[in-house]
Amino acid sequence: VLLFCNPIEQFYVYSCCYLSRRLNQLSSHDPLWKRHCKKYWLISDEEKSQRNQSWKAIFISTYSDLGRYIRYYATLKKAWDDLEKYLGQRCPRMIGSLKESVREEDLDAVEAQIGCKLPDDYRCSFRIHNGQKLVVPGLMGSMALSNHYRSEDLLDIDTAAGGFQQRLGLKQCLPLTFCIHTGLSQYMALESVEGRNKYEIFYQCPDQMARNPSAIDMFITGTSYLEWFTSYVNKVVTGGYPIIRDQIFRQCFPFCRYVHDKECVATTGDITVSVSTSFLPELSSVHPPHYFFTYRIRIEMSKDALPEKSCQLDSRYWRITNAKGDVEEVQGPGVVGEFPIISPGRVYEYTSCTTFSTTSGYMEGYYTFHCLYYKDKFFNVTIPRFHMVCPTFKVSTARMVSGGAVVLALDCLVETNHNEYAVDEDEDSTDTDEYEDRRRVLDIPAPSGRCPRHT
Repeated sequence: VLLFCNPIEQFYVYSCCYLSRRLNQLSSHDPLWKRHCKKYWLISDEEKSQRNQSWKAIFISTYSDLGRYIRYYATLKKAWDDLEKYLGQRCPRMIGSLKESVREEDLDAVEAQIGCKLPDDYRCSFRIHNGQKLVVPGLMGSMALSNHYRSEDLLDIDTAAGGFQQRLGLKQCLPLTFCIHTGLSQYMALESVEGRNKYEIFYQCPDQMARNPSAIDMFITGTSYLEWFTSYVNKVVTGGYPIIRDQIFRQCFPFCRYVHDKECVATTGDITVSVSTSFLPELSSVHPPHYFFTYRIRIEMSKDALPEKSCQLDSRYWRITNAKGDVEEVQGPGVVGEFPIISPGRVYEYTSCTTFSTTSGYMEGYYTFHCLYYKDKFFNVTIPRFHMVCPTFKVSTARMVSGGAVVLALDCLVETNHNEYAVDEDEDSTDTDEYEDRRRVLDIPAPSGRCPRHT
């Protein structure tokens, strides 16, 4: 070729040939592949030594298997690794419920079975772990009240495919989780139908005021599997959801837009009160407006307090305000029917619940104690204001109209922000301390129905 080129062309051809040789040399320089193996596949030096391969060979072989997931793999693998490490130290029993990864052909077979494509971030996660066995406790968190218990499992791919929905109201929706006590699932929309966004994740909420069973409202919990899973794991490993008796106690709803500060704490003298909250979708509804929340309260006396500071709780006072500004005041003896004694270094915790007819509200108040050493000495301990906000929801427009006719407009759902949703019904919030539970062992039997309310 060079014989037929002029001198300038000969120079460029020679330069290109030299450049190609240099690129070939650089591409074979193994340390360059180390950075990519660590960045995209999280391969450690120890694992590299065990595989007895070059960094380049490891990258190429891993890419041939997982290359379609290169955008997601490192993020999801780190989340799984962090979760396993954290649970291994605190509740190893749960680690035993995790299933091994699935093969690529298994995921392809599920897509053929359900007739829908699975998102790559979901597929990638199941190439790492195939969910968990149907056991209690569930990987996706537990919640307990005195006659209500929920624990959600992360479904394996075959069980999820078996629960794939094609019925009106849940068309082309794949279950991600399942609670054997309540039947509750979180679903992922595999197509943009019935008003849902593709890959949106939600709890279903039947419209109790519509005669049409396919009228289903939705509490949105995530916009993608990657966001949904990694945000949950982050909350677990940072201690946002404490481990109590080998279970992840899901204190606050993981995906709603919280208003209150994480540091929801008030200290009066030597006593500190802290609060965390949770929204329960399985006990809530949009139509009629009934939003069910639990709150967990921790009362602790400083270990440095003097022994004569020991005291006993006599009563509680609550000031409860809903989103419309309506105020209810509640006062009653003790908590959970008990009158706990607080002494230096001692902690007392309990869980209670309340309902609102609006999508948000807040509570605040105080406890009244008397001193054990000076029985005629009484004092109040502040309970910090804590807000409760339900997640964003979408409202079905399959609504009952006059004469019993049903408007079927399932392909037109209205996305509603919880701060903007107005309701006309008046239903007072309710403090249910008589219905509280301070037990740490979450072995409560399946509920017989909705959680009762006691004023």
